[in-house]
Amino acid sequence: MKNDIVVKLADKSITKEELFEKVKQNFGLISALIDGASSEKAAIRYGCGKVLMQISEKYPEKLYAHMDFFVHMLDSKYRISTWQAMFIIANLTRVDKKKKFDIIFDKYYSFINNEYMVTVANIVGHSGKIALAKPYLIPKITKELLKVDTIKTTPHLTDECKKVIAEGAIQSFDLFYSQIKDKDEVLSFVKKYSQSTRKKLKTTSIKFLKKWDTKTSIDMG
Repeated sequence: MKNDIVVKLADKSITKEELFEKVKQNFGLISALIDGASSEKAAIRYGCGKVLMQISEKYPEKLYAHMDFFVHMLDSKYRISTWQAMFIIANLTRVDKKKKFDIIFDKYYSFINNEYMVTVANIVGHSGKIALAKPYLIPKITKELLKVDTIKTTPHLTDECKKVIAEGAIQSFDLFYSQIKDKDEVLSFVKKYSQSTRKKLKTTSIKFLKKWDTKTSIDMG
């Protein structure tokens, strides 16, 4: 049976890499991975999710029919499953001819206000990919990324975490900045971090400004 192959993830008689290779040879196994991604056994659940992530990168068209499943997976009680769903959905935007992502845009970006740093960082990090796949959504995506300035701190999302998230936002902006109409707002956002106490954030900010802002490039040499 197809499902037997994913059960092997639990006893480690097959690796995620080996399973991915088998799926590449028989995409009919995707249904077993979909089932496995909902397994109560963590090794099966996360293993199947990982393979589905790999497929979404290389063969997004093979998973597009299951888009609704991944949208539902966003609400998983397991945060890792949610992160996997975010990754997969972002990749599926490349083949989203029916604009399914557009319908769930607000749901996807509602995670910007999540209490966990990694959850927010995932949304921010995937935004560049989504913007390039759906350039007409760039104004909305830009608006969402600018919100990272005002997200609330929590026990799982400290001020230092917010700096990591801001760095991710700048890196995402860099991917589609040339297509942003209201560039001043983004430049203002980035400039705020050019003197950050977090060295990596400061470096990322200055690099962005030197690349995209002529005046700043002159000022900074």
